[in-house]
Amino acid sequence: MKTLEDIIAKLPEEIRLPIYEAFKVFKEDVIYKELQEIKGEIKKVWQAINELAEAQKRTEQRVSELAEAQKRTDERVSRLEKAVEELAEAQKRTEQRVSELAEAQKRTDERVSRLEKAVEELAEAQKRTEERVNELAEAQKRTEQRVSELAEAQKRTDERVSRLEKAVEELAEAQKRTEEELKKLIVEHRKTREQLGGLSHAFGYLLEDRAIQSLPPLLKKEYNIEVIGELKREYMQIRGEYIEVNIYGKVKKNSGEYTLIGEAKSKLSKRIIDNFIKKANKVSKRTIKVLVSYVFTPEIKKYAEEKGIILIPSYKLKI
Repeated sequence: MKTLEDIIAKLPEEIRLPIYEAFKVFKEDVIYKELQEIKGEIKKVWQAINELAEAQKRTEQRVSELAEAQKRTDERVSRLEKAVEELAEAQKRTEQRVSELAEAQKRTDERVSRLEKAVEELAEAQKRTEERVNELAEAQKRTEQRVSELAEAQKRTDERVSRLEKAVEELAEAQKRTEEELKKLIVEHRKTREQLGGLSHAFGYLLEDRAIQSLPPLLKKEYNIEVIGELKREYMQIRGEYIEVNIYGKVKKNSGEYTLIGEAKSKLSKRIIDNFIKKANKVSKRTIKVLVSYVFTPEIKKYAEEKGIILIPSYKLKI
């Protein structure tokens, strides 16, 4: 038969000493007859407490198992931030519930500790203890139900994570195929640009050739500018820098001698005009600047004329 010391030794440490002291006072101060009358009731209390301790042990085991399941889930869900947040919230609720159970246990300990106040209050305290035990049993039942619900929710979460992982794998494969197609498009685009660049150069040189042949009589007739010698393409070294001049030559205008600098472009822009002016100024400070193109917009025509540039439309050149 278990002794009082054996039973008390199995109880949680924080309530062991108060109960032991209460029963010690009870044993010393209460007559044997009264002790026999309440002994049966006390036995019921200890039986309920033992059952509650066993239930608490099962709860802790279930919580430990749930913590292990949560750990495995965290390892799988670490790749997905959204799922991690959802599991974190679930864990938070679990910890909150465990805290509530600990608080309830604390209140139980406080109520049981009041047994040591006086022997005459023991019967009433016993009644209240039994009521509280019943409440704790109900709370324990609800806790176990909640743990079961959490385990089921965990299972559903695992299933959702598995589906999400599969979707991510499929998306990665689709992304890989998209990147491969994009690489092919980049290669094709590079080839197209190279082809367009070659065509652009071909048209540019053709326009320059026509300009070199047609500009001398055209400049003489329309601008009273006389070409000395002939026009040509030229590479010039200026302060250690080689500069390509598409149309180059010496000219006279109003008894003054100038350097003619010209370029032929399929289409003009303000940026092209500004770069052309910089190039011409590097070659000589006394220049006559000529630009040949297929078409001039009103804006470009006004901008070039303000810069003192002669614009020659391509249709005036000989074929």
